[in-house]
Amino acid sequence: MIVVTGAAGQLGRQVVEKLCTMIDPHRIGISVRDPKQAEALAERGVRVRRGDFDDATSLAAAFVGAERVLIVSANKLGEEARRLHRNAIEAARAAGARRILYTSHMGARAGSSFAPGDQHAATEDDLARAEVPFTSLRHGFYAESCLMMVGDALRQGELRAPEDGPVSWTTRADLAEADAAILAGRASFEGLSPPLTAARAITMAELSAIASEVTGKDIKHTTVTDEEWRLAKIVAGTPEIYADMLLGMFQAARRGDFAATDPALGTLLGREPVNMREVLSQHLAR
Repeated sequence: MIVVTGAAGQLGRQVVEKLCTMIDPHRIGISVRDPKQAEALAERGVRVRRGDFDDATSLAAAFVGAERVLIVSANKLGEEARRLHRNAIEAARAAGARRILYTSHMGARAGSSFAPGDQHAATEDDLARAEVPFTSLRHGFYAESCLMMVGDALRQGELRAPEDGPVSWTTRADLAEADAAILAGRASFEGLSPPLTAARAITMAELSAIASEVTGKDIKHTTVTDEEWRLAKIVAGTPEIYADMLLGMFQAARRGDFAATDPALGTLLGREPVNMREVLSQHLAR
């Protein structure tokens, strides 16, 4: 049985939906904190069980019979995230899983100024020590995160941002489809996967230019200092911990942490991944 955690979330649900088109749904189990949120999947034959990364007993029950477990990374920061991931890794190991898969990030590295990059690297270390074959799925940066960060600015006509670097923005839907293909056995990676990214990495200046072409409006790109940007975010209501995390993304980008691209995602999909021009065309048309 293949077990997917976080299957009520934005990524996990899409992974399960795609997986149901590739294998018999009765071979799929999911772990969710609230099983009521997955009733539609249960009706299709998917095994639904309560599982909480903070509750080892629930994970033991959710992972029974699992040959492969996909651990969808927790939406937490720092040591809390690493602890929750360790709980899930240990539960999968104890359940006898033959492979543990984990949704990591293509920019994962110890000491990254982007806090999630550092914590993903720490979890990859924990996976390597678990003595179970593992695959760390090094996802490209979600295009949806880009829209969350700068979508309003693009609509308003000026994108003010710190100095940055190229980012290979990649849609969550493409990554979910690729993850499902790997879970279904259509491809296999040992240890760290190649960067699973769109075909092109772009800067904020290029993003603004594409948005201008898509909308037919002049959307300005202005570079501001790190501190000016951070303070503007905090004044606008962003908690300091998240303002610092987002600033860390720009700092890691200008170091080149998110610039890599690789054909692996396109190979898994059997087509070109969706690019940011397509994403912006859809988003800015609303």
